[in-house]
Order: sequence, then C-alpha cells, then structure tokens
Amino acid sequence: MAEIRLSQLAHTYSSQPRSDEDYAIRKMDHVWEQGGAYALLGPSGCGKSTLLNIISGLLAPSDGDILFDGKKVNSLTPQDRNIAQVFQFPVIYDTMTVYDNLAFPLRNVKVAEHKIKSKVHEIANILELTELLDKKAKGLTADEKQKVSMGRGLVRDDVSAILFDEPLTVIDPHLKWKLRRKLKQIHEQFNITMVYVTHDQLEASTFADKIAVMYEGQIVQFGTPRELFESPNHTFVGFFIGSPGMNLTEVTLTDSGVRFANTEIPLSKQLLERVKAKQSDNIKIGIRPEFVHVWDDSNDDAFVVDVKYVEDLGTYKILSFDLDGIEMKARLQEDQKVPHGKAYVSFPDQWLKVYVDEFLMEDLG
Repeated sequence: MAEIRLSQLAHTYSSQPRSDEDYAIRKMDHVWEQGGAYALLGPSGCGKSTLLNIISGLLAPSDGDILFDGKKVNSLTPQDRNIAQVFQFPVIYDTMTVYDNLAFPLRNVKVAEHKIKSKVHEIANILELTELLDKKAKGLTADEKQKVSMGRGLVRDDVSAILFDEPLTVIDPHLKWKLRRKLKQIHEQFNITMVYVTHDQLEASTFADKIAVMYEGQIVQFGTPRELFESPNHTFVGFFIGSPGMNLTEVTLTDSGVRFANTEIPLSKQLLERVKAKQSDNIKIGIRPEFVHVWDDSNDDAFVVDVKYVEDLGTYKILSFDLDGIEMKARLQEDQKVPHGKAYVSFPDQWLKVYVDEFLMEDLG
C-alpha cells in the first residue's frame, strides 16, 4: 500500500494551452492516504478517468509530479508503480479458465503455486466465483466477467493501490449494491489503498470513507459523505450531491444581508463583512431541501410561499414552492402535514449557506 500524493499536477491534451479551459486537469495538490478507501466522483468529462490514468502511469501529466510514499514516479510504467487497475469494461483472457485468469497476475510476479491456489480461492469465495473456477471465461455473463476482472485487480495484496474506473457499469442494477459491499469488505480485510471512480453518488457513498468531488478538472471538495451533504464547499457539490440537489439562488448584498427580488435574508455581521471583502457580484445562497423548515401555521420567522406541486416518493415527499418568483424545494417526512395553496417556510441559519464565486463562505463568528 502507498500514500499517493499529487503535487502541482495538471494535464492538457492541447499542444498550446491558453487558459484553464484548455486543461482536462487544472493545477492541483492532493493526497490519497495509505490504506484509505476513496471515491473520485463527478459528471462525465470532468477529468476523473484522466486523473486515474495519470496515477496509474497510463498517461503522463503535462505538469507536476506524482509521488508514491514520497518517491516521484512520473517516469515509471504501471508495472513498476505496482498498480492494479480495474476498467469500466472487463479485461480478461477469454481462452483461460476463471482460475487461470485470477492466478495470472500472481504468476507474473513468480508467486509460489501453493500460495496462488490459496489466494485465488480466497478472492473467488469473496466474489462468489468459486463454482466458476474451472469454467472458460468466454462462457461467462457480462456480470461474471467483470467480477473476474475485479478479482484480477484484488488478488495481489502487495500492490501500491487498486484503481477502479467505473467498474460496475456493466453490472445488473440488483447486483451493484452487493458488489459495492464486497469491495468494502475486501478493503476492510486487506487495508489496501483504493480509489474508485464513479459518477454515481450512491456508489461513492457506499464504498468510500472520503469522496473527492471533481468539477471542470478540479477537486472542489474532499470529505466524508456527511461533510459533502451538510456543508458543500462549492455550488456544484450542493447541486450534484443529494436528490433533489441544493436550492441555489443568486442574490445581491444589502446593509444587513442579501436580497433577491423583494425578499431579504439577514446574515451575521461577521459573515456579511467577509462576503463584502470579496468584492464580487457572483453571490448565491443555498439550502438543502432537507433543511428547509415547513411550518403548519404563519409566524414571524416564516416566509409565505405559493405551493406549486408535491411529489410523493413513499417514505417522504418533495414540496415545490415559489418564493418571490424563485422555485425551491423542501423535503417533507412521510407523516408531515402537506400544505395546499400557501405554505410557511424558513431557512435555519445553521443550514443556510453563502457562496461567493461558487465557493462557500464560512461564518467564523
């Protein structure tokens, strides 16, 4: 296992980059600690796979360094970096048996045959492949082939890290949860550094202890699933994490807080001063639907809003409402009273976030 450190790392596919937009990976510093289970989460095109391929050695970065346990590895091949990588689609040998596919990485590094047998059976048991060990890989289903591909990445316990590039894409939905739990079990059992690339927040949250959210070639937040949910560091994190995502509204500054249309929301003196110091016109407020307080009756703290519609999702409901021309959402519990026509909502100070130039401004008061 290794600590993986990215130092001033950047990458472009352009021969003459002129701006940040020309970079698939914008200059970043980041650390994957030894033995951690991490997810790299973001939409298609944000740079996830590019970053993973740079770490593994399949791609050389335009700028910066990759260090394994403090040693620069930019010039090393994937084999010399001792990296295992599992791709989006299965990479196996169809003419070999499942056993020989799993044994192949160990035979390559001259592991004794009796140790190979023990390790292959251990991984096969975890991935529920034991009954298929004598079967040729070409006769397997897509699900089974991907499990073999994952097993080939997991069978060596001396690797620096295992990198997963959206490995469950071809897996049937009802098996995905089971395999994510298997990967988590393997990590806990062997304490291997794992980085898991996905665009699915549920996959990321199920697998990882910490999640790096990527947006436009940058890691805009690195934290636990709870941190990403409760305190999004960037408006994209607020939008991307959660279902539905965070309510985000453009606002302007006033003497006591922020305003949109005819609605003014007060801010603490300390936070207001910090926002003003940024001297930016790009200011937004955000609050997650889960944290919008919906009252049964009017009160001095609540805004009167127009109810648009309610979506009943079984264990909870999503209330869509209009506040001064801005549509927002609130989450109602299963047994909570559903308002009709008008509703009364408030935004608790603890959960109301302010963003300047898309990044969170913390209230340090």
